[in-house]
Amino acid sequence: MPDQRDTVLIEQAKIQRMRLGAALVYGHIGERRTVNDHMKRLMGSVVVAAIACAACVGVSFVSQLLTERAQQAATTSTVQTPTGAVTP
Repeated sequence: MPDQRDTVLIEQAKIQRMRLGAALVYGHIGERRTVNDHMKRLMGSVVVAAIACAACVGVSFVSQLLTERAQQAATTSTVQTPTGAVTP
């Protein structure tokens, strides 16, 4: 009988230490996050990253397009006259 009480006491202390360790690492049970919460955060982060990438690509495309049009306008606005005109 005394061996059983000692074993039960040791197991209770072991369980208490495990619970305290889990509370220290993961916080209170009510504050712990579930896998579903983490998946929502992951998907939200992926969506935000995709939107940011699309915005960067769009801004880059528009700025390149405007630069090319400005260069084309600059080359067409300057009229070049022939320097070696031949007169009969």
